[in-house]
Amino acid sequence: MSETQSGGTGRLKMLIGSDAPGSRTGTGTLVRNVTPALTEQEKQTMLRLFEEPRTLEETRIPPSFIADLALKTLYFGGSMAGGQVAKSMRLHFNGVVEPILRQLKTQQLVEVTGGNSLNAASYNYAITSKGGERARELIARNRYVGPCPVSLRHYVEAVELQAKRRVLVKEPAVRSAMVGLILAEDVIQRIGPAVNSNESVFIYGPPGNGKTSMARAIGNDLLPGNVMIPHAVYEDGQIIKVFDLEAHRPVKDEERTAEASSIDQRWVRCNPPVIITGGELTLEDLDLSWSDTNRFYEAPLQLKANGGVLVIDDFGRQRMEPKDLLNRWIVPLEDRVDYLTFHTGKKFPIPFKTLLVFSTNLEPRSLVDEAFLRRISHKLRVDDPSKEQFFDIFLAACDIYNVEFNRDAFNYLMKKHYTDIGRPLRACHPRDLLKQMVSYAIYRDAPLAMTVELIDLAASSYFEFLD
Repeated sequence: MSETQSGGTGRLKMLIGSDAPGSRTGTGTLVRNVTPALTEQEKQTMLRLFEEPRTLEETRIPPSFIADLALKTLYFGGSMAGGQVAKSMRLHFNGVVEPILRQLKTQQLVEVTGGNSLNAASYNYAITSKGGERARELIARNRYVGPCPVSLRHYVEAVELQAKRRVLVKEPAVRSAMVGLILAEDVIQRIGPAVNSNESVFIYGPPGNGKTSMARAIGNDLLPGNVMIPHAVYEDGQIIKVFDLEAHRPVKDEERTAEASSIDQRWVRCNPPVIITGGELTLEDLDLSWSDTNRFYEAPLQLKANGGVLVIDDFGRQRMEPKDLLNRWIVPLEDRVDYLTFHTGKKFPIPFKTLLVFSTNLEPRSLVDEAFLRRISHKLRVDDPSKEQFFDIFLAACDIYNVEFNRDAFNYLMKKHYTDIGRPLRACHPRDLLKQMVSYAIYRDAPLAMTVELIDLAASSYFEFLD
């Protein structure tokens, strides 16, 4: 089927974007990154992977599973129009759901209770007593109700193809993305190649200098574009729930646009995911999470992060030995493939197409051995700011908090609270000190201006126990 015949040109533009992605500078000029062009074969594959299935066969899911899902949908939803059942399952009504409902009606599991005879999608369906008994048996095995999953093979093909067209960032885009951070020039120069590797990055250095902010900027501003995320994945009778509103950011008006463009609505077009985890991370978080109540799986963090960034913040402060966590990443980092295991014992591979970022304020050599450091493609040390950089950060923070800058008061701060006592400069200090000063000023009904008194109050409170 040609793109013209299928209306594929419009759908393809929706999937890959009509322009090369980029980020905007403060003047509104779009800074272009580079997306590898798709071959004609890849374009057709892209359409095949994400075009709405119009037959049961095109869903790549066993019809028996779809029938079970429809029955459970009616069991929980009560009397529903056929079109509503299809919308809940994110499937085409005429070619997929309507034949399933007819089959369930023939088996006397559902019945038609009304509707417009000229519009099959308006027929109201209700579950019968026999259907209710069958539905309860199904729910005892699996309580999943909602969008129909995509097959594991379908998911793997989609991830692999999307990985081929990852955005390759250029220096102007990096500078635009990091505009809110005052970073050393050598760090700026190394961010882009690290992102383009789509492998692993080790960001380290003293606390409070923007390591986590860098990681967020990488994910939010350097990886623009479309990443198709499935609601769920089906394999060997098991369901893995993938889409998560806490991890994934759907493109605005996605559902309405997808419906109008005949895109497979079992997928959600999202911004690249940015998942950040810290000291709370456990090894169990990196495995499939089975629910005894719901009887299906929740995807682990690295699967949800496919196509985006997974940040291990505060590395070395997890409730496990660093080597145990690092050993978990050896195979994914080497082979770009992760292995997950069902509680039945079945093990299967999943693409690992994630930029993995380790961030720590501990000395890397105290955490990992040389063998693992070799597997980390890029290392970025973020040092304390220089006096000039600290001044620039302070000025920017004054603008953010609407505090009138006073050079004499700033010099007083530097001498008394830094130079005289040998306190190191940290990039987070201007923000944190100004927040304290604003709090004291508001409490006292005083102007939002830098004064020696407010500086001393803020410093005495903020630096308590920090030195």
